[in-house]
Order: sequence, then C-alpha cells, then structure tokens
Amino acid sequence: MKRLVLLACLLAGLTIWTLPAPAQDAGATLRVGSKRFTESYILAQVLAQTAAPHLREPPQVRQGLGNTAVVYEALRSNAIDLYPEYAGTIALEILKADKPMSLQAMRDALAALGLGVAIPLGFNDGYALALREGDAARLGIRTLSDLAKHPQLKLGLSNEFIGRADGWAGLAQRYGLKQQPTGLDHGLAYDAITAGQIDVMDIYTTDAKIGHLKLAVLRDDQNYFPRYDALVLYRLDVPQRFPQAWAALTRLEGSIDEARMIAMNARAELDKQAFDVIARDHLSGKGKAAQNAAPRGFAAKLFGPDLWRLTVQHVGLVIGSVLIAAILAIPLALLTYARPRVRAALLGVTGLLQTIPSLAMLAVLIWAVGAIGIVPALIALTMYALLPIMRNTVTGLGEVPQGLRDAASALGMSHSQRLRLVELPLAWPTILAGIRVATTIAIGTATIAAFVGAGGYGERIVTGLAINDTGLLLAGAVPAAALALLAEGFFEILARVRGRL
Repeated sequence: MKRLVLLACLLAGLTIWTLPAPAQDAGATLRVGSKRFTESYILAQVLAQTAAPHLREPPQVRQGLGNTAVVYEALRSNAIDLYPEYAGTIALEILKADKPMSLQAMRDALAALGLGVAIPLGFNDGYALALREGDAARLGIRTLSDLAKHPQLKLGLSNEFIGRADGWAGLAQRYGLKQQPTGLDHGLAYDAITAGQIDVMDIYTTDAKIGHLKLAVLRDDQNYFPRYDALVLYRLDVPQRFPQAWAALTRLEGSIDEARMIAMNARAELDKQAFDVIARDHLSGKGKAAQNAAPRGFAAKLFGPDLWRLTVQHVGLVIGSVLIAAILAIPLALLTYARPRVRAALLGVTGLLQTIPSLAMLAVLIWAVGAIGIVPALIALTMYALLPIMRNTVTGLGEVPQGLRDAASALGMSHSQRLRLVELPLAWPTILAGIRVATTIAIGTATIAAFVGAGGYGERIVTGLAINDTGLLLAGAVPAAALALLAEGFFEILARVRGRL
C-alpha cells in the first residue's frame, strides 16, 4: 500500500508539472479559434497576427477545434473570443433561420446571445458539389439538376455537410437527388475522388485543389445554397477589452478576395507551407512572391517549434487521466471485490464506456460541462482508462491464494491489515500491469484531445488530416509512438526493480 501511495504522489506531481498552467489574467489574452479545415486555419492566423502588435499579451490561437458545433460552443462558453465564420452558416446553422439573413438581422439575433458579427473579409466561400471533369463531360453533367439524372454515381460528402441544416438533406429534397452519400473527411475525399472510389464530393468554392485535380463544379441552378461571405463572429465584450486590436481587425474588412484566398489555400494544401507563414506573407504583401517557396520537409515538421508544447500537453493528459482512473478504479475494486454482483455491475459499466466512440463521448462531454479543452478531454481519457485498472485489480486479488488469507486471519490480522500487508502486495504486479495497459491506451487515445482544443500530438494529426498532409500527420503519430515505447520501457524497468526487492 505504501508503494501505491508513493506512486500516486509521484504521478500527481508529474501531472501538475506537465499540465499547462492557466493564464495569469485570462481577460488579457485574446483567444482566436478556428475550424478544422485549411481556410479556417489560415484566417485564424491572419486575425491573430493582425491583432498581436496591439495587445499586451500574444494572442492564443486555438486551431482545429472541429466542426461548427464545437467551435461555436467554444465561443459561447467563453473558451475563445472570436473566430472566422461564414454568413450562411451563422444564419442557417447557428441561428436556425429558414432563409439567409442580412448582416444587421444577424447582429440583432446574436446580440441576445452576447455575440456579434462584423468585418466581412471580402470573399464568398460557398458550398458546391464537384466531380471529375472527364466524367462531367462524358455524362453531360453541368448542374445539380443534371446530377439527379444519374443516381448510380457514388457521393462522398463530409460528415458536417451531411448533418447541416443547409446541407445534404435540404439539397437532396430540392433537387430530388436519390443517391445515398458516404460520410468522409473533407481532406480524404480529394484522394477518394482522384482514385475513383467516389464520383462526387462536396467542396468549398475557394478550395485550391479544384483546378489542380481537374474537378468540374456543378452549378446550383435552383439557387439552393446561400452566400457564405467570410466574416468574424465574436463575443460582444471583445471591442471593449481589446480596443486597439479590434480597431486593427476592422481594417481587414474587404481585404481578401476569392483569388487571394484560393492562393493562400494552395500554399497550404499543395506547397505544404505553415499557416502562420502564409498569413504573415499575406499581411506583409509577399503572398504572390512566396507561392513558389519550398515546402517544409518531414524533419522540419517533426522537430517544429511546437514539439515541446505538444509533448507537455500530451504527457499531461496521459498522466492526469491514468492517475485519476487509478485513484477511482483501485478503491472501487477493493470495496466491491467481496460483492460479486456489485463488482460485475461496475465492470459492466466500465466495459460499456469502452464501446462509446471517442468523438461521440467528447460531444456529450462538451455539452455536459459547457466547455472545451482539457476538462472534457481529461474526463474522456479517464473513462477509457478505468476498465483495465479495475479489471486487473480484481484479477490480482483473485490470484491471492486462499491459504494465505486464512493464515493471515489465523495470525489475528484484521481485514484491513490482511488487505494492506498480504493481498495488495501480492496483487500489485497484476494491478501495475493494468495501469501499464491503461497508459498505453491513453497515449493513443489522447490524440482525440485535439478535436476539443486540448492540444497534444493529435493537433498535428488533425491538421494533417484536414489538409491531406501525410508528413504532418506522421509528425504527430511518430512522437506518440515514441512516447508509448518510453512508457513501456518505464514500466518494464519498474517491474524488474520490484522483482529484485
């Protein structure tokens, strides 16, 4: 038991050291969010870099927070201060209007929520469907009405588009589309359509790969899609908290047209340039001159300046979740070991938690705690770590010979003394094996934390997936694998040291 307490104290100390410390004054830091696609990453950097010279503290960019529901929840719950959004999305997806709204109408409706909308950036990035140019010419498909005549075509659409109020359901009803789409990540859909695995995909009209992959954009001949003019969605207190930065941000109005946005997207998706570099070049007027810059190599991505920050976040999440899980699971297993029905019920519940898809669990937790970031990520990882620790604790206790229990009782030991001096020391190797398994699971699962802005190596993986950058994806996967190997080595050494005692 003393070793268990000592290990818990050690893990607690490491957790406190590794988890990011809260800002001294959260109100002094401008927090800029972004969704999980190329253009949003870039625009978030443009906003942050524009505001930075006029702030006491460097702005914090919380990038790749997920789809509209997640990033909007981050804004609503005061986890971020502003983020780039689109007029059509605000009207139809956030405000649930049944038709497009004027900018003033959106302002009036958002004011009741403590939010505002401003700074139209100057371009429209609408939804559309596209297919390969050769197929479009061969089948004579130029419009969405033409697409309805070819139900045999396979559609691969982004999951957000399928679920949006202004997405697939309404589009299919308007045009009488009979196809059953497959849900796909937007970045992967480009590979799928190039490989012929799907025939039609949804695109953003400023996507850089449309021309590069020779895709034909289908005309919305019944005007289903509203305009998606890019602008800034913000908390109403931002102009008062950051007056000079806000004044600088307002000067971005009308500064980005479709051609400039497509060029910036191309630098990220085709040339594999970093988002902050693209934004910096745009703001300095060097965007066109920098378009032919050499892409970053794998080594530069792997050992980038964010490696230490991501490592601290990832390790902190792993240690914190495993520690909390151990503190919960081990005592519960000890208390219920002599009660088979209660024990079976608890193991059943923890086993059921393992079957819940991680993204679904995160979505529920964001709704339940009303926040994004470390809290929902830590709760989710803790839930996934409970089963191996609790199950191994029960197994370890079951492996203690009954004869030793009887001998301890015959020596006059109380139940607590027998547990502390006989059963736990003998069960400890099996319990430690459960903690070892939970740690390995947590290292892999912690990559989901990036979907809710909690950082970690998943931040690179999510970004690489969004822009279809295999190198960046591997730059997140390789450190996670290395961390898992280090954890295995640590537990192996711990087991050997104990075996010699």
